[in-house]
Amino acid sequence: MTPRIACIHQGYELYGSDRSFAESVAALRQAFPDAEIEVVLPRRGPILGLLQGTASRVVIEPLWVLRRRNLPKLLAAAPVALPLAVLRAARRLRRSDLVYINTSVIVDHTLAARFFPGKAIHHIHEIPEGATRALLRRLVLWGRTRLIFNSQATKQAFPLPPGYESSVIYNGVAGPSDWSPTDYDGSRPLRVLMLGRINRIKGQEVLLAAVAALAPELRERVEVRIVGSAFEDPDLERALHDAVTTAGLGDRVRVEPFVDDPSPLYRWADIVVVPSRRPESLGRVAIEAMAFGRPPLASAIGGLQEVVEDGVTGRLLPPGDAEALSRALSRAILAPEELPAMAAAGRKRFAALFSDDAVARAIGSLAGEQLARNRAARR
Repeated sequence: MTPRIACIHQGYELYGSDRSFAESVAALRQAFPDAEIEVVLPRRGPILGLLQGTASRVVIEPLWVLRRRNLPKLLAAAPVALPLAVLRAARRLRRSDLVYINTSVIVDHTLAARFFPGKAIHHIHEIPEGATRALLRRLVLWGRTRLIFNSQATKQAFPLPPGYESSVIYNGVAGPSDWSPTDYDGSRPLRVLMLGRINRIKGQEVLLAAVAALAPELRERVEVRIVGSAFEDPDLERALHDAVTTAGLGDRVRVEPFVDDPSPLYRWADIVVVPSRRPESLGRVAIEAMAFGRPPLASAIGGLQEVVEDGVTGRLLPPGDAEALSRALSRAILAPEELPAMAAAGRKRFAALFSDDAVARAIGSLAGEQLARNRAARR
């Protein structure tokens, strides 16, 4: 019998969570070539290009997604909108053999999953904080879904009751086959790249402070590109541009908008900076950097500690510590001979733990196991 699989995602762009979702859909297609795979998104966006050839169809419909900045509006509309959303989700669960829910913030399908035991897989990709963490943990446990965490750090953020079934599967990344270490030898400026959404978590201001703290003669030997956009908040983007000007770094730092394909940026860079101020559930940018042979300088926080092997594949630094990042940049400028060995070790670690093939096999195996259980239960 042809399996019917539904994949639910809260986004529509091409940031890390969106790419990870598209790779999970591709993994399910690889495991079940004849499956009918329905993808559900809240609106159209760039992610549609990644889903071509893997999704049987894409459905655009309202999803009840828990976002902090929209919380007052969501709560005001909840008495009417939430029951309707849960009803739509329940209908999808009833007609599907398996439902893959991406991230913990998709409320409607999580609530509905409780009434369809064994039908849903919940892939958790975020580490919330404070009251949000407590709320999302209760929501996830209410749904009684089969859980996948994208890192041990994420799993620790959602403590589970004894015996609750879960797995840790790292996000898979399709790395380039033609990777090579940087050719930086100190005779030109060190090319420093930072990729990521502009928000309070990613730490763009930490990188600016680190560059400003470099000795003047070293500051002249770096070239920095900060690439990314704010989620529907142009004020944050203007503030970052203003911060570069205020710090007097306009000749050293360029702020550029988000791009669909970051491959040329990784090839341009010598090192990649991931100065996150809050816990990353894993750290896709650091993984992609190692796939391209670019050592990451990353915060020692959350899942980044599982990605980067300190002193071997890159550097782990105290989060929010601009002075520590500045020292690491100085070392990269003055000791370029350390970079090729880190690049080779990083590429090896990427292939062993984070390649798309290895992760696709793990997700396909788990989905197959869940489908088999469901068939046995029906019999």
